[in-house]
Order: sequence, then C-alpha cells, then structure tokens
Amino acid sequence: MTRKPDEISSEIMQPLETLPVFFPLAGRRVVVVGGGEGAAWKVDLAAATGARVDAFARDPGEKLREIAAERTNVTLYERSATATDFEGAALAFGATFDDAEADAARKAADAARVALNLADRPAMSDFIMGAIVNRSPLVIGVSTGGASPVFAQAVRGRIESLVPAPFAAWAKAAQDWRPQVLSSGLDFLARRDFWRRFTRLAFRDIERPPTEKDRDALLKEAREAGDAASRGRVTLVGAGPGDPELLTLKGMRALAGADVVLFDDLVPASILDFARREATRINVGKRGYKPSVRQEEITALLVDLARAGKNVVRLKGGDPLIFGRANEEIAALREAGFDIEIVPGVTAACAGAAALGASLTSRETARRVQFITAHTKDGEFPEDFDWGALADRRATTAVYMGNRTLPALSRRLLEEGIAHDTPAFLIERASTPGERVIKGTIADLPEKVAGETIVGPVMVLIGWALVEN
Repeated sequence: MTRKPDEISSEIMQPLETLPVFFPLAGRRVVVVGGGEGAAWKVDLAAATGARVDAFARDPGEKLREIAAERTNVTLYERSATATDFEGAALAFGATFDDAEADAARKAADAARVALNLADRPAMSDFIMGAIVNRSPLVIGVSTGGASPVFAQAVRGRIESLVPAPFAAWAKAAQDWRPQVLSSGLDFLARRDFWRRFTRLAFRDIERPPTEKDRDALLKEAREAGDAASRGRVTLVGAGPGDPELLTLKGMRALAGADVVLFDDLVPASILDFARREATRINVGKRGYKPSVRQEEITALLVDLARAGKNVVRLKGGDPLIFGRANEEIAALREAGFDIEIVPGVTAACAGAAALGASLTSRETARRVQFITAHTKDGEFPEDFDWGALADRRATTAVYMGNRTLPALSRRLLEEGIAHDTPAFLIERASTPGERVIKGTIADLPEKVAGETIVGPVMVLIGWALVEN
C-alpha cells in the first residue's frame, strides 16, 4: 500500500501578540518626554535612526544633556511638553515616573493623533519597544508583548551570539551591492541564487569583511549556474534526535532559505518552524511496519523539485547518513546532474548516551562503537551480522529501530556468547520532554520492554562502557 506525500502549503498565521514593524524615521520628527536614564536611551535610539528628536524634561539628567550636546539632530527643551509639541510628530516616547506627566503625554498624543510608547506602562502605550540586536542595516527586534522585558533581553543575548558584531559588514555589503545585482542582467532566479551564495559565504567567513572580489566572484558563479533547472539545489539536513536546540546552526540556515522541505515523520513541528514561512512542507515519512511513501517516490520528487529550480531541504531525523537511505537520494541527484550539500545532525545514539549520562567509548572497556539497524528494509530481523563483533565485550553497540526485534537480537547475542549481565538500555524519545529510559541487561531487557507501551522512536544501547560511572 502506497501513501502519497502529504503536502502542507503556507499555513494560516498563528495568533500574534504584537505586529513587528520596522519604522524608517530619518528626517522625521520624534518627541521624547522625560529626563532620566530611560528617556536618554529613547532619545539616543530615535536619534540613531536619523530622526529629528525634540526632548522635553523639566529636570534633564546628565546623560540626557550629554546626548543632546553630542547629537546635532537632538533639541533639548527644559520644560514640560504641551499638546502643541506633539503635533506633526511621527512617533512619541515617554519615560517618566511622574504619573501626571505620563497622563498628560497620553492626552497630548491622542489629541495630535501620534502613536505613543510610555516605558513600563504597556496599558497606556500604542506600541511596545522590544529588545534590539543592532547589526545595522540588519536590525532584529525581540518582544514578549511587554510581559517580560528581562526574558526578551535574554533572547536578544542568545541572538547576538549567533549574529556577532562583524556581521554588520555583510549586511552593509548586501545593502550596497543590491543595485549592482539588480542591474547585472541576471534574471530573478539567478539573482536569488546570488543571494543564497552570498548568505552561505557570509556565515562561513563571518569574521572578515566582504570585498568587491567576493561580489564579482558571486556574480560570476550565479551567471555560470546555467538555466533555471540547474540552479535548483538540494540540501540533506540532519534534524537531530528531536530537541530543536540540537539542530545545527548550519541546518537552521538551510531551512531558513528553503523553498520546499521534505521531512520525515520523526521530525517535530518545532524544527519545521525554522523553515521560512513561505516554504512548502511535504511529509514523506517512512513509517516502520506501516503504509509509507516509497523511497523511489521520494527520490523522484527531489529530482523533479531541483529541476524546477527549487531550493530543497531534505530533512531527516538524527543524522541523514546513518540508516537514512541517504545513499539512494544522493546517487539519484548526482545522476541527474545536481550537487547535493550534506549537513550532518546529532544521531540518536549520541542522544541516547546523553540520556544515560554515559560515554559510548572507554579507554578501558570500549575502544569501538558499532551502529546497527535491527531490521531489514522488509521489516525482518537481519541474520547477516558479524555476530562475533556484536558479542565482543570491548565494544558498545547502538541498535537503531530495535524495539520490535529486540527479543530476537537478545536471543541471538546470548547464543553467540555475550555475557548475560551485559548492560542494555532502551531509550525512548531521546532528548525530548517525553524521554524515557528502561534499564536492564541483554538477557532481561526484552521482558522489561514487553511490559511497557512504547510510542516514540527508540534506541537500544548495549555495552559495559555505559555503566562505568
């Protein structure tokens, strides 16, 4: 029985607490009310955009005076703001502990029909200021809808570590080079290919500034890429064992640039969310012992999408090169004339070991790790293992897809001489909130597992190194 791929087009937008908007203010007038540190920061922020800032404070603090003296586009008025002062402003900010002053600013902004933000007074504000990552012209805003500014700042810190300060030079190059790319004679698909190549280079060489030589080389590469079909590309991405934080940065960037994502059943929605919103998502999951999309269908779809000029991400659980049938997809794409980029992922064996808090290797007891799959493509128990190697006390064995055939594997290993008390563990849903570990030995683990309801994907780990600590 064959199941056709489930195609999920662009979905309806989920509820948004606030609408993220980036407001150009260069040359426009902004009003700021208040004289403390908060008001000074708002004045500096607005002035940095090129706005003409009028600051009103009866008792301006030292920081506000310094900014007004340093910035030519800031005018400081040492008095309270009036309703007339708000007229013609593009935006207004208030940062004051004085309730009467805040209320007056609110009424004046309403009368002048100017959007107002009052610091620490979300109920009185028309808009909320988020935490900002400034890599201008790349600007990233983070907001919790006013619920937790401290949490927004923490998220900003995480983003800043992913997008270091030197990235601003690449963002500026993108801004400066855009007119030349538009006038280069490249068609739409080729220009899109140029920016994909630009992005990959930027993240690869993020610590150095871009040069005109880089621009010319990228233009040449995009021009030589040929017709629209040859510009299609496929990236094989390992999604990791389930925890979205175990997706690599490179995998995340691949998803962010994808036109189409072909994903397996084991890939959680939290990882699919890293794909850009416009991307088409197609479920091509291969379900063990259940109706599934045939491998030849998946392979043909990858080739067809690449020929259509699409940027395709083939997203596989764990690492795509370990029991993921990647060889068939790679061979078909190369035969069709397409290069394929491979982004490794954290494999389930490593996540399982992490769940145990154990190492897969040991200088004393396990100098070898062996990965096996416990059933053939027909779902049967394989008989062609090197059983002597699997029974070796000096190795750790990681068994993929081993739940159903665990009794047969245990019985055969015992027949081949493995010690009855060899530690064995079944880890269900490793790295996820539903993670569960069933402990035992190679002799009694099948019986222990038989009494449990196993729902998620499992990993079986066998070996003495797992209990050294």
